Order: sequence, then C-alpha cells, then structure tokens
Amino acid sequence: MFFSSSQRVTGRRRQPGSNQTPLDEEGRMRGDFAERLVREFEQQSAGWFWEADEHGRLRYISDKVARLLCAPGDSVIGLPLTTLFHTAEGEDAGGRTLAFHLSSRTAFSDLPVCSPRSPDHHWSISGRPILDRLGHPLGYIGHGSDLTEKRRAEAEITRLALFDALTGLANRQRMQLVLQQKLSQSAATYRPTTLFLMDLDRFKAVNDTLGHPAGDELLKQVASRLLQCVRDTAVVGRLGGDEFQIVMSGTDDRQAIAALADEIIQSLSQPYYIADTSVTIGCSIGIAIAPADGVDAETLVRNADLALYAAKAGGRGVHRFFADKMLAEARHRKRLEDDLRDALAQNQLNLVYQPIVGTLDRRIVGYEALLRWTHPELGPISPGVFIPIAEESGLIEPLGEWVLRRATEAAAGWPADVRIAVNVSPIQFANPELPALVMNAIARSGIACDRLELEITESVFLGDESGSAAMFARLKKLGVRLALDDFGTGYSSMSYLQKAPFDKIKIDQSFVRGAALEGSRNPAIIQAIVTLANALGMDTTAEGVEMLDEIDLIQSLGCSHIQGFAFGVPLPPEQVRAQLEQGGGVAQVVSRFKTRAMRYKVLRRARMELGGRTNDVIIRNISDGGALVEGLSLPGGWEETPVRIALQGMGMMGATVRWSADRRIGVRFDDHVGQDRLNQLVGGAGDGS
Repeated sequence: MFFSSSQRVTGRRRQPGSNQTPLDEEGRMRGDFAERLVREFEQQSAGWFWEADEHGRLRYISDKVARLLCAPGDSVIGLPLTTLFHTAEGEDAGGRTLAFHLSSRTAFSDLPVCSPRSPDHHWSISGRPILDRLGHPLGYIGHGSDLTEKRRAEAEITRLALFDALTGLANRQRMQLVLQQKLSQSAATYRPTTLFLMDLDRFKAVNDTLGHPAGDELLKQVASRLLQCVRDTAVVGRLGGDEFQIVMSGTDDRQAIAALADEIIQSLSQPYYIADTSVTIGCSIGIAIAPADGVDAETLVRNADLALYAAKAGGRGVHRFFADKMLAEARHRKRLEDDLRDALAQNQLNLVYQPIVGTLDRRIVGYEALLRWTHPELGPISPGVFIPIAEESGLIEPLGEWVLRRATEAAAGWPADVRIAVNVSPIQFANPELPALVMNAIARSGIACDRLELEITESVFLGDESGSAAMFARLKKLGVRLALDDFGTGYSSMSYLQKAPFDKIKIDQSFVRGAALEGSRNPAIIQAIVTLANALGMDTTAEGVEMLDEIDLIQSLGCSHIQGFAFGVPLPPEQVRAQLEQGGGVAQVVSRFKTRAMRYKVLRRARMELGGRTNDVIIRNISDGGALVEGLSLPGGWEETPVRIALQGMGMMGATVRWSADRRIGVRFDDHVGQDRLNQLVGGAGDGS
C-alpha cells in the first residue's frame, strides 16, 4: 500500500548492537517528515490523496473525503472507486470516464467527478497506474481537489449574469438567449413563439413618492403576479427598471394570447400593499408573434416594442398586437424627427399668437405663443404630432429655448401692459438651467419680467417634489408669472395649488365645450374652479372658447380671462400689432355660432301624432334635445304646436314643433333623451352636423 505506514521507511537511530545503519535512520526521518507534510496538506488545503488496488478497489483515501462518503463508523476501504465517484453530468471529459481510465490503466488528470453519497460536493481527481518492474499493475495512486466552493461561486456568477438580482426573474441577457433558442427551431418541429413586452404605468410616481425601497418591493410583487399568470407555460424576465418580457411558444391563437394579456393587465392593476400603503399601478403590453411578425430575435423585439408604443399611445392599460402599419408609422415618426431637427437648424419653424382676453372689458391682456411647423413636402404638421416626437428625441429643450427667445423678442414690440405666455414642457422644467435660460431671454428682449408668463402642466409634479419646489422658487424669484395649464385633467389638481406659487389657473377646454348646453354639469365645475382661484388670489383663463354663448357663460361664471377661436385664429407676429391697435386693444368677436347638442344621423321610421291625427314619418337626425322629421308638410302657423312621437326603442315622447319647410319638421323634445338612450338608438358617434 503506497500510503500505508508499513510501506514507509520507519527505522530508528541505530543502537549499539543493532543492525540499523545511519542511512536507515535518515530514511526513517524522511518518512516521518513526508507523513507530516501529507497530513498537513490534507488538513489545511482543498487537496486530498487516494489509492486503489489493481482491481480499482479503494485502499486509501484522505479522512476528510472519507467522512463525506460514509456514515460515522463505516468505511469505504475495499469499495470500487467507480461506485464512489462518477464523472460529473454535463462535464466534458473527452468521452473518457473514470471507469474507462481504470480499466485501460491510463493516467488521467483533473477529471471532474461527483458522488451519489455526497451530492452537494464536487471534486476533480487525477491518477496514474503503478506498475512493477515487469510492467504488471500494482494499483492506482492519485490526488484530488475539492471544487465545491468553486462550483458554487460559478453558479452564483451564472445566476447574476442570467437572472435579475431583485426579482429572481430572467434578465435581459437570458431572455435574449431564450428567444433565440425558441426561434432557432427546425422547420419540421417549429412552434410559433409569442413575445410580450410590458411597461408598468405610473410606476415612477410610486418610486418618487414612496421611495426606491417601496419601488423595489412593488417590482417583486409584480414579478410574483406575472409568474402566477403564466404558470409554467412561458419564461418571464425583467429587462430593467419597470420593463418586463414574456416568451411563450406553442400557439399563435390570437384570442388565447389576448386573453392572457388581459389577465396580466387585470392582475397587475389590482392594489398592492406596500409599507402599510395601498398602491395601484397599470400595465401596457405590446405583442409580436413569430414567424408572422419576425423570424429573428431583433425583428421580433422591435415589432413588440412598436406594439407597446401603440398600447401606451392608446391610453395605457391595454394590449396591442403588432401590425405592419405600426412599422410604417414608426418610420414616418423617424423621418419627422430627422426633418424636425433640420427645421430647427434651418429656421423653418414659426410662432403664431393667440389673444388672451379680459372678460369684463374684452381687452387683449396678452398672447400665448404657439409653435407651428410647415413641412416643405408634407405641409403643416400638427403640434400634437411633432411635439411628442420632440420630447422623445431630446429636441424639446432646444425647441423650447428657441420659442422662449422668439416670443420675448416679439413681445418687446407690443404695448408694455400686454403679456406673453410660453409653454414649458416637463423636460424643460426638470432642467436646472431653465431659470438662466429664462433670464437670458428676458435680458435680450428687454421686456419686464412680469410680462412673461410660463405655462406649466401638472405632469411636472410627477417627478422629484423637492426639485419641483426649488424650481418654482427660483422662477418666482426672477419675477415671472406662472400659470397652471390644462387644469382639471391631471391626477390631483387641488394639491398642486398648495405646492406651487401659481398666478393663474387655465381651465381646460374639455370643461368649456358643451358647457352652454342645457343640462351640462360643466358650468358647475367651472364655477367651482373660479371660486377656488379667487380664494387663492389667482386669475382664471377659460381655454377653447369658440361660441358666442360660451363667451357669455364664461363671463357670467366670473372667469377673469377667455382664450379661443371665438376671437379669431392665432396670428403671425406681423399681424399682432395691428390687432392691438384696432379698436384700442379691444378684441373683436368673430364667432357667430351658438352651441348646440351633438346630432346623430339616423334613418328610423316613426309615428307622429299631430292635431289629432297619426302620421308615418322618418327621423333623419336626432340629438339629446330634438330631431329632424321628414315625410310631412305643414302649413304656416304650426310653430310651437305640441306633438307626440313614437320611435321604436325610445317609446312615446312629447315634443314641440320649432319650424317646418319642404316636408321637413324640426321638433324640440319636452324632456332630454339622455346619452344612454341615444347610444342604443344610433349605435355610434355623432357627426356634429
């Protein structure tokens, strides 16, 4: 036995009368020293030794490994080495196993092995055959090394490289590998692959208000809900931030895929409880299906991303499947982005100015600067199209600076009591250099600071609150006026009025439209806003005023200013001065129309009782307050005559004749029909005719 003490030289120093020689004594000392070295090595390092006989049965193994391979009191000596160790699964051993080397009596080095007796441990072993002088096998001798900690470290590195540390889901790299694997199937066994891309709606607001630890906890709960939704049918990953991805194979049934998407949206939209606070978010999903929407990972991800963009543009909280038109629209947006960049550089943009009118004396107190772009090939491009593109592409800041400079320069040529209002995007507002840019524009133009009014939307409050407060303070220190734009359309408008020193509230046009119609609740809302503003010492401007009766209504509700097409279209700078000089600065009303209810085109048979007779007629259009009736001629004098109309689905309705001409009769209903009943009748939207 190569490691047994009987095989070591163990002679002692020669005594008188003994047969030992000095060489024997030296050999004994060397043997003791070697034994101590082996014992020290086995105890203090990851290495160990083993020995087997010519049949591969174990004759020696280091104690620390023996304790892992058998229970206390048992022994592994005499057992075949191949029953204790086998080549680790998945390891590349060149096709040669431990059993092969022992049977063929070949040397081997760093062979990775594991043991069913200690499945949590991993080793590498090396060995060589021992032969006598004639070449006959005497056994095997070798050494080993413990790889357990190394393998654990490698597994942790792999986990960190392929899995998200926060949620435990697959990360971007692993999802890319999974997707590539799914898409590289052979044609004979190909199965459709569906890719979901998801963004959480309103997640940033949670992060900003409750802090990043709460945001992290929310992401963990989102991950758990996603796993519950897909169960074992798909791979779920987190790409970073609030972006998630799902890869699912086996079906291209859009109905089933849509049902899963809806289930995910509904699940993620349920309240979360974090830090004793109830939190609600949403989810938007873009879906692309291979091979129809792409046969490679890059194309499929791009198309799912386009579908996600469409879902977010569609109001969020919905899913959208990729469609070819989305790619065409994306290319169109990219072209507009490039052309907008050129337009800014080549001075192809221009400003027009919409008057802001005082309600008491109809005098023009200021103008709002509105950006316009006429594309050299495509013609006028709506701000609703190019402003979002500017925000997404990073062009909004140079655009905003250009508008600020041009608008203040134009205002320098107006009377000193006429203000200029300029919109400030949330991206501009977040720029610490904004006060300096504002001050520079004021200084270059020479206008008084209080003639500049910065219009800011509620979305600026969704970021860092302390940063927003500091920015408001810096802007007010300059002496400029601040207006809260589109008031009433955000999340919690009342709280914003406590946080920022606004001089004016601009009432969103959605409350003005239809406010003059009988039964509208909008006047009560406008009245409440005006009362609140007055209590806080703020002005109010009603936006989007277009009709004569809307002007009178807004004035009666106490709103201090009016803005809208009722006083004309926005003017180029060269026409503004003429408008201010005309009539001593009093705005001229150009609208001659009054508000009327939305009318719906229909073609419905009805019966009308008039003067004691029942007549078959046709309803051509209908609104909440009246209808156009065809098929009956009335002589003069029937105006204001009561009638009764029976229409299927509406029942019998009382009405009054308002006019009659050419077999047509206009009637006004005694009671409002109601939008629900109108929707049932027409099954669609009105045309406004």
